[in-house]
Amino acid sequence: MTQPDRRRGRGSELVASPVKAAATELGLPVSAKVNDLIGAGVELAVVVAFGRIIRPHVLEAVPMVNLHFSLLPRWRGAAPVERAILAGDQVTGVCLMALDEGLDTGPVYDCRAVDIGPEESADDLRRRLSALGAAMVVEALAGGVAGLGKPRPQQGEPTYAAKIDPAELRLDWSRPAEELHRVVRLGSAWTTVGGRRLRVLEARVAPEAGLPPGTLDSTVVGTGAGGLALVRVQPEGRGPMGGADWVRGARLGQGAVLGG
Repeated sequence: MTQPDRRRGRGSELVASPVKAAATELGLPVSAKVNDLIGAGVELAVVVAFGRIIRPHVLEAVPMVNLHFSLLPRWRGAAPVERAILAGDQVTGVCLMALDEGLDTGPVYDCRAVDIGPEESADDLRRRLSALGAAMVVEALAGGVAGLGKPRPQQGEPTYAAKIDPAELRLDWSRPAEELHRVVRLGSAWTTVGGRRLRVLEARVAPEAGLPPGTLDSTVVGTGAGGLALVRVQPEGRGPMGGADWVRGARLGQGAVLGG
């Protein structure tokens, strides 16, 4: 079972997801309809970032486990990787849990912790968690479904990982550089220059520059506390480039202000 990838290819064809492509190569049946699991002889369904509600009648008919990219009950919900980075968490992880009708509330079979690198992007962290999660599933099911054992209830205070709103990705230069750096690490941070959008693809926290928020000096932008050095950016209508190359080409002049 897989979700359709809504990106358009040639003509009006939908581009196949990597999961669908791999399954097709192996001769495995693929469906985007959850109800097709019922009566298909499925012993156990493994759910990973499915992003859709699975109805009670399906859960009653097909046992399911869910691979979730956080240390539950911290960061239940749609964006656990992004929320962990935004919160400044130093550790996250992967949990294999029994799927129930709640929002990531099921009991857990196994959890593995992972350190978050101080410069690590959400994409890089997600790749590491995916590799670890895949190994966990293979290990947990090495002895068949019966080898899963009995899951244990989640322990601790839940926090919720709401989907990232696009407005959260706009860089507010009045905030501290440390916080803005976390936004950049999500991969779609942006600001404006002269009314045009500038994506900030990579940045580094810089020493205190004494610059007013949003003011650009070389590649360093002033913030509410400290500076943020622009390492890699993408101006509107152009490809990615180094921050220094963009500054030289933009010819903004002394004291240019971003996001104004």
